[in-house]
Amino acid sequence: MPCDGDLLTIALMDSPATPSLHLSAAIVVHNNALAQLRVTLVTLRGAVDAAVQSGELRSAMIYIVDNASEESYQAGVERLLDELTWDDGCAVTYMRQSTNAGFGVGQNAALSESHGDFHLILNPDVELAPDALSVGLSCLHNAPQVVALSPRVTGPSGQREFLCKRYPSLLVLALRAYAPAFVQQWFSARLARYDMRNECGNDAVIDVEIISGCYMLCRTADLRAIDGFDEGFFLYFEDFDLSLRLRQRGKLRYQPAMRIVHHGGYTANKGWRHLGWFVRSGLRFFNLHGWRFV
Repeated sequence: MPCDGDLLTIALMDSPATPSLHLSAAIVVHNNALAQLRVTLVTLRGAVDAAVQSGELRSAMIYIVDNASEESYQAGVERLLDELTWDDGCAVTYMRQSTNAGFGVGQNAALSESHGDFHLILNPDVELAPDALSVGLSCLHNAPQVVALSPRVTGPSGQREFLCKRYPSLLVLALRAYAPAFVQQWFSARLARYDMRNECGNDAVIDVEIISGCYMLCRTADLRAIDGFDEGFFLYFEDFDLSLRLRQRGKLRYQPAMRIVHHGGYTANKGWRHLGWFVRSGLRFFNLHGWRFV
């Protein structure tokens, strides 16, 4: 399947079948819901199988990086992995970290072990459509200038989620994190522009500035070239930072034919500790990439 938005050369269109390559996928957990992790792993395995059958992929290694969860949780992950079926086409490695040093550190631990051609950064609260990987890998095979892809996202009730972003401002972030609904309504046009609702709402394939770390399908070589995630971010904004650094190597693309369901929540609903991490990470992001106030 060609990647919409690119003009393929005749030589590429007439080339032999897309080569079968290797994928790595990294899921960082810290006492996350085991039932949801099961759904993520089952649908990821189904998407791997479909990509292998379509010829887009040869094999996959899934890394579950545990950022120092409780012992009872780790035992639950082990039972879950024993219950699921793995074979040579799709294997799993459970990596236990001694401390919780943050999402980026966990992701980089998996990246350092990866030998794949492509690397999937994935949250443990995501369901993949059966063809999510085959669609995405086909796009990357046929569009060498694209370094990472973002999918079409819906919530558990079927509502659209807009996870591709424009460069943020302090005003927009404050509105999203702290403002009550009636205040957000006053700024609805500004918030919609930040979320790229018009551009991503019509399911067109477009190039974007920032993509979400809940699902990023990337070229491994490009991730390695920028040294993966900035480990100075504990939680939040590490995907914004990664996106901007990846864009120095190529295009980030929204590919709506690649579909997922996201069960995650928003920062404002996660308590004061998460809001504190959000503020600290936001300050680091703006200090690194430049301040925008409105």
